[in-house]
Order: sequence, then structure tokens, then C-alpha cells
Amino acid sequence: MTDIILLSDHRVAATRVADNGEPLVDTRRTAALRVDARKADEHGSYAHVRADVLRRLLLAQGALPPGLRLLLLVEGFRPPGLQRRCFEAYAATLRAADPAASPARVREPASACISPPEVAPHVSGGAVDRTLCAEDGAELPLGTEVNATPEESAGACRTAADTVDAVARAHRAVLGRATTAAGFVSYPTEWWHWSYGDRYGALLSGAPAAPYGPIERSRT
Repeated sequence: MTDIILLSDHRVAATRVADNGEPLVDTRRTAALRVDARKADEHGSYAHVRADVLRRLLLAQGALPPGLRLLLLVEGFRPPGLQRRCFEAYAATLRAADPAASPARVREPASACISPPEVAPHVSGGAVDRTLCAEDGAELPLGTEVNATPEESAGACRTAADTVDAVARAHRAVLGRATTAAGFVSYPTEWWHWSYGDRYGALLSGAPAAPYGPIERSRT
């Protein structure tokens, strides 16, 4: 299996951030994009992304074959405090399964599923969890549920997993081509997670700095 770069990699944390100040925008105000409520929070943060990320999502949607609507957007921005709680909860689950594991041995597999808070793409507003749906909104099969863990899916959550059926592989390929063409990069342990402008995206694309750093959303 080809080596992959996890978000726990020191190169991600070392990537420079030069935040361009671009605002978060509410994707629910864009009629052309479907937004799913399964990860909804009381403040609606999940439906927000940076302005250029929304533009790129719509470009990706336009690149899909006829009959597909693309993005059922599941989650965009995640407040830093929520990200920290999610990471710590999953790390605790792994630690309970292997109490003798060192912090480093827990951090690496945890990072394959949930980003460490200090480098998490979602807290920058540059990451999106999305799946594929038909014009009528029916979600198409992509091999696992969105946010399936490696343990739950026996590794099928990896974008290039060869254990999913041919239909799911085809849907992943279609979604990947459209999203890549719009400038996003994949997190290869999660077929649904793509990002633009964050540290991870900057590292993989060779950009000199990430235009998006951690951000807080005003709810006034």
C-alpha cells in the first residue's frame, strides 16, 4: 500500500499559514447545493465554509455527469472546541482498546480518522465532508457511511479501498475527479473528506503557505 501523509505528520504542523481573511459563508443560502443536516449543530456552523471553498464546490458540482447533483454536503466548518472534543473522544476509545499504547501510538491511528485540533482542516473552514446524490436527493452508495471509522468499516473508509464493490468504486472515482478538478485535495483515509486552502492542502499541493488558518465564526 502506498504511504500516505496523516494529519499527525510533522510536515503538516510545519506548514506556514498566511490567512487571507476570507469570510465563512452559509452554504444553505445557495440553492444549487444540497446540504444535509446529519451533522447539524445548534449554531449552524456545520453548513459554513470559506467563500472560495463554496465557489469550488459549485465548480465540482458542475463537472459531474448529467443526472448527478454531486454534493450532499454533510459538514464544513467545525469550531475548534468541538474538534478538540471529537479528537479526544476517539483517542480515548483507542486508548481503552490498548491501554499499554504510548501517546504517540494512539495519536497516529486517531489522526487517520479525526484530525488533531491544532492542524484540523475543518477548523479552517477549508474542509468539506460530502457525498454524492442523485437529482432527487437520493444518496448514492459509496461503500461506507460518511464518518465511518476504520474499525467499523474494516478499512473500507479509505478512498482507494479495494474492498468496496464496483458501484461504490465508480462513484468514488466520479466524485474524486470532479473534486480534484476544482482544486481540492483528498484525505486518503476518508473518502468523503476533501479540503482546500488549509495546511494539509497546502502541503500536498506544494503551496508556500496555507491561505486559511483556524477561524472562529461570529454568530451575531
